[in-house]
Amino acid sequence: MWSVPSYDGAGLVNLIAELELKLTGLSAFPGLVSDLAASIPNADTYVLVLFDGLGVAQLGDPGARTLAVSRRGTLQAPFPSTTSVSLATIATGLPPSKHGQVAHLTWMPDLGKVVNSLKWVTTTGESVPYGYSSVLPSPNLWERLRAAGIEPITVQPGDFSGSPLSRGLYRGVRFEGAWDEEDLVTATVQLGSEPGRLIFTYVPHVDVAGHVFGLESSEFAEAIRIVVGVWEGLISRLPPGVALIGTADHGLLQFTDDQKVLIRDPRFDDLRFAGDTRGVHLWGDDRLMSDLAEMTGGSLVDGAPLIGPDPTPEALSRLGEKVLLAPDDRAFIPRGFDKRLRCYHGGLSTAEVDIPLLVG
Repeated sequence: MWSVPSYDGAGLVNLIAELELKLTGLSAFPGLVSDLAASIPNADTYVLVLFDGLGVAQLGDPGARTLAVSRRGTLQAPFPSTTSVSLATIATGLPPSKHGQVAHLTWMPDLGKVVNSLKWVTTTGESVPYGYSSVLPSPNLWERLRAAGIEPITVQPGDFSGSPLSRGLYRGVRFEGAWDEEDLVTATVQLGSEPGRLIFTYVPHVDVAGHVFGLESSEFAEAIRIVVGVWEGLISRLPPGVALIGTADHGLLQFTDDQKVLIRDPRFDDLRFAGDTRGVHLWGDDRLMSDLAEMTGGSLVDGAPLIGPDPTPEALSRLGEKVLLAPDDRAFIPRGFDKRLRCYHGGLSTAEVDIPLLVG
């Protein structure tokens, strides 16, 4: 069973709206419901840490106890539960229905191509020239904060600087590169020590280890150790009066090779595929789409209600005519999707959607 993720008080978008509201007195979208909002202290400066891939389910890892103790509630990632969509939600304070990023592999009608929204390449690896800084609507969160006298700063791995994704997400924000986890903590602490700031720190380790090595691997255990060290370092070193908030963009589900459904039947070649392995966007003949759903065991649904209220025409133009949702024990792999990974996300299972609200 699945349900539409929360956009009405318990979603990632509502957390961002709550921080904007506390910093400026205004927000572009409703904030958190009262019991979750009560967990967010008032402060002149907030540090928001995004632990990529650290869903609530991942807090059950034996090494994640410090993070589990800091959990104050459960939020929900937007649909699809994938990094580029959640990061766009943070960068705008809006749901996908309003910011228009609706998939990992996104159909871009103005280009006539399916584009990897993390790397800005096609499914065959061809670079996609684009006006990256205009991908998200204006004003974004960072521009609204600046207009209100709040300085937004993001601390990211240094090799992300100037990438197409960063140019799209961080228009109007000061970008500070970090080169290891100690550098990440030090930069965040130094920058967070001044009043009137929002520091957004991105920590990728859990997601990378889960995708490549799996949840039972020594590499995943090491990634948990690293992110726990980052969190503990920030708790111990940030000055009093600075509010430390943590969350994630999605959780992770692990799949064996026999749980990956490769869509290679030539009769489906006339369909267009985009989206994510756990929620495939489809365009084409209705009968073919129904046949595919029957063959794979997926659920064929209208994607518009899943991405948030009142979708814009631009968001709808990038959304599949139908979305094929995978059951919890399967990942769908059309041509152009990556079949090599151990973990996937992008769907509507609780393991993918439920993300923690951490307060340090």
